[in-house]
Parts: sequence; structure tokens; C-alpha cells
Amino acid sequence: MITVITYDITSNRRLAKMHKFLSDYGHNTQKSVFECDITLEELSEIRKYASKNLDLKRDSLRIYRICSSCIQNEIILGKGLKVTNVVYQIL
Repeated sequence: MITVITYDITSNRRLAKMHKFLSDYGHNTQKSVFECDITLEELSEIRKYASKNLDLKRDSLRIYRICSSCIQNEIILGKGLKVTNVVYQIL
């Protein structure tokens, strides 16, 4: 499922760790935004990681699941990459 993950993290160290972690799941399309094509299991892994590694009183992480019919209405102005058009190669 296409999932958009946004975050606002107050510590540079936690921010860098979250950015690196999310890089394994999707594409960093804006400064604090990742667009991912992930399974429910992967979504659960992300939630567990965030719960353990963020300061939940100061930081925030938002997860938006995008339905397949809604993603067809996506509009990108300027440079951008549609996550559904990404070609993966497994090595």
C-alpha cells in the first residue's frame, strides 16, 4: 500500500536516525516526508521503531495510508517522482 510518512523531530540525532531508518522503506520526497510502498507488516515495524526511538512528548510522526484509487488522483507540480512508477531491482 502507498503510505506517506511525515515527521517533526526536535533532536538532530533522532531526526538523522529516523531518516536513515525510513530510507529502507521508501523515497524521501520532501525534507521530512517519505513516500513508501509497504506491507502492513512493514508499517508495523515502522510504528514499533518510532515508538521506541522518538520522544513522544516532543516529536511527531504521522502516517497516511493512500488507497489505490486515491493515488491515481495524485498531482505533482515541479520535479517529483510518483512512487507507483518506481522500478525496483532485487539483487
